[in-house]
Amino acid sequence: MWKMLRGLYKLTGVVLGSLVLQSCNNFSNSALGSQTIDSIFNKDKHTLASRPVLHDKWDSLRKNLIVFKVDSLNPVDIKIQRKRLKDSLRREFDKKPKHIYLTFDDGPLVGSKAIDSIARVKNVKVNAFVVGRHATMGKTRQRDLNRYVENPLVAVYNHSYTHGFNRLTSFYANSDNAFEDFKKNEEQVQLSAKIARLPGRNIWIYDKERKIDIPSAAPTADKLFADGYKVFGWDVEWRLDGYTGNPNIPLETVFHRIVNFMNNKSSREPNNVVFLMHDNMFQTKKGQKLLGDLIDSLKKMDYKFEFMEDYPIKY
Repeated sequence: MWKMLRGLYKLTGVVLGSLVLQSCNNFSNSALGSQTIDSIFNKDKHTLASRPVLHDKWDSLRKNLIVFKVDSLNPVDIKIQRKRLKDSLRREFDKKPKHIYLTFDDGPLVGSKAIDSIARVKNVKVNAFVVGRHATMGKTRQRDLNRYVENPLVAVYNHSYTHGFNRLTSFYANSDNAFEDFKKNEEQVQLSAKIARLPGRNIWIYDKERKIDIPSAAPTADKLFADGYKVFGWDVEWRLDGYTGNPNIPLETVFHRIVNFMNNKSSREPNNVVFLMHDNMFQTKKGQKLLGDLIDSLKKMDYKFEFMEDYPIKY
């Protein structure tokens, strides 16, 4: 009998905890008036710790799923309530670690060896979205790919086998062939992680998220997702002239752009910024120095360098 009562007591506690959590899912002006956001998050620390509460609230706010009400006794305009909640969430996110994902497309190419070396010297994680066909263009390119694969600081992901021979309109016109091109890359490079980026497309399909920049590539992305892939785009891009090492925008500008995305929570996922570069950008000493300097600046911000397979890191 005692065991039965104890089990009933535990079950009641779980139900009550669930009700407390559900009550947090409806922010009104009352929640923003007499209560602080900290008091709401502390109602059930054990339950909340196992859920990405901040991201759930942010996502609900972004998708207009939160219902705000105006209390006649304490009237607060809905726009003001929304802004207060957004500002409160931003302050909470600022207390959490911030994550940067350095991604390099199109390798192995002439800058791959330098990228591999910089990752080792700076001791930071980087992400290489590789094109398998490039590894067949000579022993040097194959060695570059092997460097990536053998470096524990480099995660190697799928960027298709041929890159559509850079004829992307025709490449995506036949989604079956495009999908098979990715599968060939998976087999040839022996990719284990189901992470992909579509050539020339800033498309995101992962978990319950979906963002398509150009509809013609959507069928290919959908086939990859159905096959178990997560498809990732990028938040901030930086380009350098591969031959001169001159950037399209100054180092300071792209650094501040990353910081602004992080601070304003304007990236795809708050506190997670995906940064796009290309392998051939770093074949010159000038380009390599710029990359090293950028990494040093990001380190000073105490950003955490992450692999794309861990994206997004939620709170």
